[in-house]
Amino acid sequence: MGMATADELRGRVREFLAGHDPATADRLTFLGDRYDAGLAWVSFPPGLGGLGLPRELQTVVDAEFAAAGAPDVDRGRSGIGLGMAAPTILGHGTDEQRHRWLRPLWTGAEVWCQLFSEPGAGSDLASVATRAVRDGDGWVLDGQKVWTSMAHEAQWGILLARTDPAAPKHLGLTYFVVAMTAPGVEVRPLRQLTGEAEFNEVFFTGVRIPDGYRLGAVGEGWRVARTTLMNERVSLGGAAVPREGGMIGALCRAWRERPALRTPAARDELLQLWVDAEAARLAAQRLREQLAAGEPGAEGSAVKYSLARLNQRIAGFELELLGEAGLRYGDDWAMRRPSTVDWYGRSPGYRYLRSRANSIEGGTSEILSNIIAERVLGLPREASS
Repeated sequence: MGMATADELRGRVREFLAGHDPATADRLTFLGDRYDAGLAWVSFPPGLGGLGLPRELQTVVDAEFAAAGAPDVDRGRSGIGLGMAAPTILGHGTDEQRHRWLRPLWTGAEVWCQLFSEPGAGSDLASVATRAVRDGDGWVLDGQKVWTSMAHEAQWGILLARTDPAAPKHLGLTYFVVAMTAPGVEVRPLRQLTGEAEFNEVFFTGVRIPDGYRLGAVGEGWRVARTTLMNERVSLGGAAVPREGGMIGALCRAWRERPALRTPAARDELLQLWVDAEAARLAAQRLREQLAAGEPGAEGSAVKYSLARLNQRIAGFELELLGEAGLRYGDDWAMRRPSTVDWYGRSPGYRYLRSRANSIEGGTSEILSNIIAERVLGLPREASS
């Protein structure tokens, strides 16, 4: 549609809403029609949920739909698909793969998970041992993955496997999409500190993968995986949130609702955390604007690293502020396998425990520190042991 202005895009959304009443529309049908109208992610190409517009115009579209009370995607359930699988499929998939997977991914009709980490290959991802062996017009997969969020709900997984054990570790990998309902796939829960099992370990025994489910060329899995990893860090650290949203919003609500907790020292700490949260929010906004010019770079690692530390500081201060009330775990610590990931709206105790994972998920803070040092600051590489 050319280089539309924000006002023209608002008009396009309002025209869509005039023919799709958010109050009466079926949720999946509404989201599917929004995708077909190019109003899902406007930076994607026409026919794939977008209009080929600059990424920063997405906020215009989202604001119009939110003001109308329209159904939205469940990011707690589809976050991995939206933030990691979709940009990877767009960047490395065939036309057939894009048209097959992107629409149901965006609407939430199909949930995705990420199958990268293994018991012996977490921070050193290129050391994955899960094998995919060529067999006729497909592949046979054997191995194990771990720390897989939402695998128990997913229909599809993005997966890195070793296809050439004789090649150097970064060159012997290939990237696949695997059906989580295929014979030979077993998902087992991993109970977390919170009591729930949002994470899983996944076992593959003789799982057949059609060659049409391969993303990128054979042996180029590391290059494809880098697209996923960079987008993962942006999706974890660079998500759009309003001012005083996320963890700092929960802390500010506790402050306003409990005047008796206020002391000069607590006020100073709260103000510092609020300023740090606002700085992190603006840094994430700048990162999203930079993405409009191309693929995300190492800056996403810096934003994700700072957000992990900030969330843990906020969660810890909230427990201290609440005193005895902060020691009560608002959830019952029952073993559950949640259907969506949503922890900002949970109890202070849950948020405190769950924030511990921020230092690990999406790349450990130690690995991200090295990336920032080497690729952003230009410091020498850390010496190998």
